[in-house]
Amino acid sequence: MPGQSAWHGIAMGNRPIRVVVAKAGLDGHDRGAKVVARTLRDAGCEVIYTGLHQSPEEIVTTAIQEDADAIGLSILSGAHLSLFKRIMELIGDRKILVFGGGVIPDDDITELTALGVAKIFTSGASTHEIAEWVKEAVVHR
Repeated sequence: MPGQSAWHGIAMGNRPIRVVVAKAGLDGHDRGAKVVARTLRDAGCEVIYTGLHQSPEEIVTTAIQEDADAIGLSILSGAHLSLFKRIMELIGDRKILVFGGGVIPDDDITELTALGVAKIFTSGASTHEIAEWVKEAVVHR
């Protein structure tokens, strides 16, 4: 896989970074999530894509069962505050990095950061930027 040598073994010593990419709630548009999932996979991450219409409970359960290093949440529905809040509550003190993107107003990013969300990628973020951030953030968590 292209880029795998740069990523392989970074997260847990001998395995690739493991990321759950999720679409929560009633949001039915998943093209962006699939592009991010493919980008991370092509960069050497192990990606678990949950599909559409997942509850926060399903997403966090998947992350725990898959021993994920991170959850990437794509939200276009406007429910980002409540969905991220619930995911952060469910994660508790587990060492799972949470990031996201989609249609999220700049004014809400500060609130999401206060909840513990590590990064929000807004419209126009490049896939390269996302992949590089994930690599650095997981290594340094």
